[in-house]
Amino acid sequence: MAHVPGSSSLERTLDNAKVLRIGIIGAGEAAQVIHIPTLGLMSHQFKVVALCDVSRKLLDHCGKKFHLAQEDLYLNATPLINRHDIDLVLVLTADEYHAMNAIEAANSGKHVFIEKPMTLTKVEAEGIITAQKRNNVIIWIGYMRRYALAFQEAVKIVHSMKSIQYARVRDIIGYNHLFVEQTGFFPVRFADVPDSAIEDRSQRSKTSAEASLGQARASNPTEVATWRLLCSLGSHDLSAMRELLGEPKGVIGAARHGSWIAALIDYGDFVANYETGHDSVGSFDAHLEVYGDGKRVRVDYDTPYVKGLPITLTIGENDAQGHYTEKVIRPTYEDCYTIQYRALYDAILKNGPVKCTPEDAIKELRTIGLIMDAISPP
Repeated sequence: MAHVPGSSSLERTLDNAKVLRIGIIGAGEAAQVIHIPTLGLMSHQFKVVALCDVSRKLLDHCGKKFHLAQEDLYLNATPLINRHDIDLVLVLTADEYHAMNAIEAANSGKHVFIEKPMTLTKVEAEGIITAQKRNNVIIWIGYMRRYALAFQEAVKIVHSMKSIQYARVRDIIGYNHLFVEQTGFFPVRFADVPDSAIEDRSQRSKTSAEASLGQARASNPTEVATWRLLCSLGSHDLSAMRELLGEPKGVIGAARHGSWIAALIDYGDFVANYETGHDSVGSFDAHLEVYGDGKRVRVDYDTPYVKGLPITLTIGENDAQGHYTEKVIRPTYEDCYTIQYRALYDAILKNGPVKCTPEDAIKELRTIGLIMDAISPP
């Protein structure tokens, strides 16, 4: 029988799907290596139609590489946000600009995706929450690790446990360039960022640090570096930890040595040991592990900069004969960015659930504050 184009259910779905048009603010490493390539592979659901960055050379490079016309490249976010042919705005800028761009996009009636962290200060976070409610749009915070199928399975198991004795959250990884340089996506940077933009970001960074840490700690570069690490890499871990274990009661103690941080987080009936840091080894050691009900439940992540590396769930326990057994579950090779974008698409067009909301993400600021206060009381 001859094949009739469009006859399969999958083809009919692709043919009938609405394509969401996207404007991206920020053309840096994450945009070049992860977001734009992933969206390009999901062309039946998304299309990048505009790009904004403060670097003209970077815009020109990305325009050619990702087939965007010159008139679709912007040095200023406002005209991109105000375009009538954009359904969704991706905010992939430096953290200091997340709130400003997200609120402007929401006020323009656009749905918004914010790369984590949502923002650096409570006041800005509350502003994003207000804008989301006022404009009745979706504002989605990009905690993609929480959309990994292995993690979602672990959440079901842990939430069914009668008793948890201990938990561990670990994120000790080599610097990003160790992985990015081997991806084949070849991200680039240019040195044509205007001095005014550099100064503006510096001032915003200072203001955010003072608002979160107080003037005394914000004047200490070590304090600021610790806080920024927790807000960036750490926010992934703390967000996933919260979904897996719930809201922490407090922090018993914490310490740092250089860029290494360790904290003992109080959950009342048990403690969670959190540790994070960077080194120059090309290894990605990121996992969450929960001990309880006579089993150990562990989720292992690999670098997201290499597409398709498996995220696994490992369950260790004794069988009926007292023999230790270990079951490793790999639900899929599909990367969690793709899974997350599919969920975002369903949220916008099919009223699907949104779990990484602004109201959820603001809670990371509390946990970060508790750890900072345990390291060095204000």
